[in-house]
Amino acid sequence: MPLTGFAAALLLVACSESQTAGDDPRADPRDAAKVALGARVYAEHCAACHGAKLEGQPNWKETLPNGRRPAPPHDDSGHTWHHADRVLFAIAKNGLVPPYAPAGYESDMPAFAGKLSDEEIWAALAYIKSRWSRDVMSIRAEMFGNAAGK
Repeated sequence: MPLTGFAAALLLVACSESQTAGDDPRADPRDAAKVALGARVYAEHCAACHGAKLEGQPNWKETLPNGRRPAPPHDDSGHTWHHADRVLFAIAKNGLVPPYAPAGYESDMPAFAGKLSDEEIWAALAYIKSRWSRDVMSIRAEMFGNAAGK
């Protein structure tokens, strides 16, 4: 499969999972203590690749010569907010592996299981979500049929 087709397949696999659930209370962006913990976790474990301001790496939509892709942004400009919390949690915990990527896909996204507790991963997601705009949160609420935007 050409890389463009492969990238499209990756996107479809990841997105198909995102429509089955929405927000998880363990990633509540309104929980100040959780967001504070998440900010520390993100700064220490995520910012080096995804950017201190959640901006991602340059040219994140382009495939690199090694077949991998740069780290995407986690702000409104990226694709992260299209995914349900449980999908984001699973990718952070286990890396970008099936069912969230095609079999054999190689990614620089590490698995944080064994490095971070589940609570720390949920907190990092709460922090990321706390940085999304009201517009994005409203769209998520519509996508997932929940009260995320309220």
